[in-house]
Amino acid sequence: DRRLLQPAQVCDILKGVILVICYFMMHYVDYSMMYHLIRGQSVIKLYIIYNMLEVADRLFSSFGQDILDALYWTATEPKERKRAHIGVIPHFFMAVLYVFLHAILIMVQATTLNVAFNSHNKSLLTIMMSNNFVEIKGSVFKKFEKNNLFQMSNSDIKERFTNYVLLLIVCLRNMEQFSWNPDHLWVLFPDVCMVVASEIAVDIVKHAFITKFNDITADVYSEYRASLAFDLVSSRQKNAYTDYSDSVSRRMGFIPLPLAVLLIRVVTSSIKVQGVLAYVCVVLFYCGLISLKVLNSIVLLGKSCQYVKEAKMEEKLFNPVLTATPGKPAGKQQSMFKSTQGISTDENGSTSVTNQPVHQKENMPSLLVTSNSDQFLTTPDGEEKDISQDSSELKHRSSKKDLLEIDRFTICGNRID
Repeated sequence: DRRLLQPAQVCDILKGVILVICYFMMHYVDYSMMYHLIRGQSVIKLYIIYNMLEVADRLFSSFGQDILDALYWTATEPKERKRAHIGVIPHFFMAVLYVFLHAILIMVQATTLNVAFNSHNKSLLTIMMSNNFVEIKGSVFKKFEKNNLFQMSNSDIKERFTNYVLLLIVCLRNMEQFSWNPDHLWVLFPDVCMVVASEIAVDIVKHAFITKFNDITADVYSEYRASLAFDLVSSRQKNAYTDYSDSVSRRMGFIPLPLAVLLIRVVTSSIKVQGVLAYVCVVLFYCGLISLKVLNSIVLLGKSCQYVKEAKMEEKLFNPVLTATPGKPAGKQQSMFKSTQGISTDENGSTSVTNQPVHQKENMPSLLVTSNSDQFLTTPDGEEKDISQDSSELKHRSSKKDLLEIDRFTICGNRID
């Protein structure tokens, strides 16, 4: 109550300041020089560089999420708490440096892909697309459980969206070089379709054989969808620390700030704004984007509520079923959960999920232990119940793990326990 701004507003201001600073820093990076430098390399060297950039992108995403979390927490922690960190200013500079370096890394990825598009024999593009089929070899013949498959599915979603943004950047740069000639767009169209089709085909084949070899039914994807919908609905709170879709982004290991910086930089450099009418069009376009974001939020929230109802998880929003963790009594765990759940009753006595205590992150570890969406996913199906009756086979079965034990706050890789 003593704060001038709510924690969510403080985080939004920090995001906006980081976005603006990194945008102006990106002006000192010469895209044309980078393009010609990469184009002068051999095909096999570019193939190795592209693979190294994919690995570096995952590592940057994992490390960057921790940096941003530290910044948000230090900027919004309660005043009465004893400070046990280096301060907000050092964390802020670390976050700016991370976003800037990650944006440069994604720019190098987009430049390498642009070189592959503009090569005469298309050999580099073919080699890069064949790299997707290596995922089948590295994933299909490994043992997967529901949690591991959920982890890999989230990683595939993030990877596909990132590829779409990279393709958009490549198209914008090429169209600028050809003075926005629409005929050149049809020259790029077959290559874009090949990249997208190969990515989708590899994911379909990979998931089909993983579910076949590990005897996992296709209904598990409905559980994954319901879990993501539950995360979105349960985090729809009035005084949330970040955007309500941030928990879903964390689950997928996706950080939008570097992509946003690079995309804004490419769009502003590719499209020249001159005259009053052009500025009016820019303002109208920005208002249209805001309206589209609001509409998208409404649609996503509505579909998420529908998926939660279909999965019969609606009651868990109000009456969570808790299980005692080893070494802790159930009563203590329930009291800790109530202090962090953020569910309150209004004057009429009805329960609402739109209110949340301002200082929720003080008890964040207890909230992470008892995530309802993860309890939903770790429930064994009927076949597993029958198998568990056999004590000899039960000894060899690995214990079920919550999805949060796999770590929802870092990038989802193909790690197998």
